[in-house]
Amino acid sequence: MCGITGVFAFNLVGKFSKINIAAATAALAHRGPDSQSIHVDEWVCLGHRRLSIIDTRDIANQPLWDENKRYSIIFNGEIFNFRELRHELQQKGISFFTESDTEVLLKLFILEKENCLNKLNGFFSFCVYDSQEQSLFVARDRYGIKPLLYAMDDDKFLFGSEMKSILAYGIEKEIDYSSLFTYLQLNYIPAPNTIFSKVKKLMPGHFLRVRNRQLTLGKYYSIPYDSDKAARNPMTYDASKKKFKSLLEASVQRRLVSDVPLGSFLSGGIDSSVIAALAKRHKPDLHTFSIGFKDEKFFDETEYARAVAKHIQSEHTIFSLTNNDLYEEVHSILDSIDEPFGDSSAIAVNILSKQTRKHATVALSGDGADELLGGYNKHAAFYRTLHPGWKENTASILGSIWSILPKSRHAPFSNTVRQLNKFAEGSKLSSTERYWRWAGFAKESVAGKLFSSESQQKFMRQEYDARKAELLKTISSKESMNDILLTDMNVVLSNDMLTKVDLMSMAHSLEVRVPFLDYELVNFIFSLPDNFKIDGVMRKKILQDSYRDILPAELYNRPKKGFEVPLLKWLRNEMKSIIKDDLLSEKFIREQSIFEYAEIKKLKRKLFSFNPGDIHARIWGLVVFQWWWKKIH
Repeated sequence: MCGITGVFAFNLVGKFSKINIAAATAALAHRGPDSQSIHVDEWVCLGHRRLSIIDTRDIANQPLWDENKRYSIIFNGEIFNFRELRHELQQKGISFFTESDTEVLLKLFILEKENCLNKLNGFFSFCVYDSQEQSLFVARDRYGIKPLLYAMDDDKFLFGSEMKSILAYGIEKEIDYSSLFTYLQLNYIPAPNTIFSKVKKLMPGHFLRVRNRQLTLGKYYSIPYDSDKAARNPMTYDASKKKFKSLLEASVQRRLVSDVPLGSFLSGGIDSSVIAALAKRHKPDLHTFSIGFKDEKFFDETEYARAVAKHIQSEHTIFSLTNNDLYEEVHSILDSIDEPFGDSSAIAVNILSKQTRKHATVALSGDGADELLGGYNKHAAFYRTLHPGWKENTASILGSIWSILPKSRHAPFSNTVRQLNKFAEGSKLSSTERYWRWAGFAKESVAGKLFSSESQQKFMRQEYDARKAELLKTISSKESMNDILLTDMNVVLSNDMLTKVDLMSMAHSLEVRVPFLDYELVNFIFSLPDNFKIDGVMRKKILQDSYRDILPAELYNRPKKGFEVPLLKWLRNEMKSIIKDDLLSEKFIREQSIFEYAEIKKLKRKLFSFNPGDIHARIWGLVVFQWWWKKIH
């Protein structure tokens, strides 16, 4: 796991950007503390920060060149099947001077060019420079586990693992108001767009080439899914469970390869528990890690994590934290966010990563299972909408009642009311609009009111509508659960969940591996009918049924808590002054001219009311944006 960046100058003006390569590379130091290397020639600069995982010797440092000094690679990620690929290449007479997966990737690319991507089992973003052809080839893994951003103008092409690296080149910081409008609803910005109009994210499963001052994009992977074919899959449920178990265990086993200490996150939920149990089979000295909330028993799941660790006999460490322990990290986390990202569970992931890094350099996680198998509360809501009974009809009819009752995420009754209100709202919408509403925290009409008159003039509605339609294109007019899960994989997983884990773990130089996102496993899961994944009784059905015999019984089919922090309390207490007197103050809002203060005032009033609903998530999204905006100006 590493950080990569580079610049390809097209002319003398573009060459001036080369002076920033050292700063752009240093900006990624947290991603790779073990070494820094930079290559500079007349037109191209490549920068690499290394976190040594496989072949930790200096000979494997990057940029890594082939023997003929024509091709050079900088690589962020891991190729888990590199030994098999290495053997295939050796059979063809190709020799190696390191034991690294980086060299295998380089030699495979030299031989097969972009076709090599289809052979890779892993997660990655990388760049290959062809000094003879004077071209760059850049690629990103199938699901977007590793990030890659880029910018291009008439003078140069820039790329980097994080926005802070791109900013080091001194790019123009022009806000994209369609991205901001989306952010005000979702609390994140989906690829390929960013908060800046001049910077893009390379989409998962895509590659790009830069040659002769031209950029061409290509797609090498999308989840193979045919709704009708999946519904008619002849494989029985028992046979599907057997294959599912075989693929998942193989995936876990692949991800245990490491030349540095490796452990596993263990939240107490079914996903991480299964991963830890499978890892323990092949790594007897497995160390597992959990985070607990001393002051928030509603969100604390350490009793389940402890029970799993005892059951599988792993060495287990619980980082039990008070609200104050969590809050002490908030400012440093805000400082580390280089593009507005308002998922507040990033705070807990950051602290878990920080503490885990004291014991391990690599950690396995259960990310991806919810999106693949229907694990979220919203998935149960989608299922009920598609299969309504008297309960669902009653919940919809009583929508006017839910709308006036107190709603909050932080207590059982008010959280239930919040969910019922959202269900009633969504049940009346079209399939795509229902998805969009349940994916976010604010309706379009509500988010739009936040824009000042100046922002309204800069906002391009047609551009926003086109982007939204592209994100929702996998949902048919009469959607199936598999449609919803596929859209979650493309939208929520890559842009929210994986972004969160990458940003927060790499802030502490911790590599996180996600066995549920082995492409062979993902392809298989999307060949299955949706009732193998979710029904009226159980979510993540095939996962729970497949491993019922290897984990404690109390783990199964219980309500999902989520990885949340006591955000509402912080905003009302510890962060009250920064909201009222600084970031969301009338003076700052009017000087900034992005938001309409009258609407901000309404949000602040609701925050301190007896009926906050989801307002804390919206306020947090604004706090993140404002902190970020002040930081870059």
